[in-house]
Amino acid sequence: MTSSPDEKPDETTASSAPQEQPRAGEEPFESPRASAAQAPRQETGAPQAGSRPGGPPEAHPDESGSFGDDAPETASATEVEDAPLTDGGLAASDELILAQTALAERTLDLQRIQAEFLNYKRRVERDRELVKQNATYSVLSGMLPVLDDIDRAREHGELEGGFKAVADSLDRTVASLGLTKFGARGDEFDPNLHEALMHGHSPDVTTTVVDVVAQAGYRIGDRVVRAAKVTVLDPEN
Repeated sequence: MTSSPDEKPDETTASSAPQEQPRAGEEPFESPRASAAQAPRQETGAPQAGSRPGGPPEAHPDESGSFGDDAPETASATEVEDAPLTDGGLAASDELILAQTALAERTLDLQRIQAEFLNYKRRVERDRELVKQNATYSVLSGMLPVLDDIDRAREHGELEGGFKAVADSLDRTVASLGLTKFGARGDEFDPNLHEALMHGHSPDVTTTVVDVVAQAGYRIGDRVVRAAKVTVLDPEN
């Protein structure tokens, strides 16, 4: 039966026709229809994993919780944004450390100056007191001969009338300056206070004592201005 020109050849008949074998050294020829038949078909109805309708695929973290190649970029962006804040924080911390160091140095300087001032104040007060004592010692030492003459006049009964009032006033004045007289008969001999002019023996004493005071001694506080000149008695044994 003859076919009309409008009728298309049967695809089954065309596909069952023997294919031309490739010659030696030539690549086998595949028809486009056969390649399309062998290619796997993809279902367009169901969305693929990791994709969302109407947009690019979403990024999902892997098992370790990272987002793959996008994570370093995000971290780098965060570091770039935080870098100015970190530099500012370090600068503020350095300024605080410098301020604390300067404060500690100034505190030590102040403490050292205060200690030096206190030592200077004590030294000045000590020197002032020493100068005062030396001045008093010098003045009263020069008055000892006058006091000795007053004592001899009193012993001989020649201290009468107005002269007696002057002598009593002078005694009060030197006593107010700290001058005290020591040395009397019967006192125990002390080589720090007495100067022995002569030694004698007596059965009536058990220790060395003052017998006669030739010249009275004077002292200012614990400082001896002049030792008393005396004769002493020692025990006979």
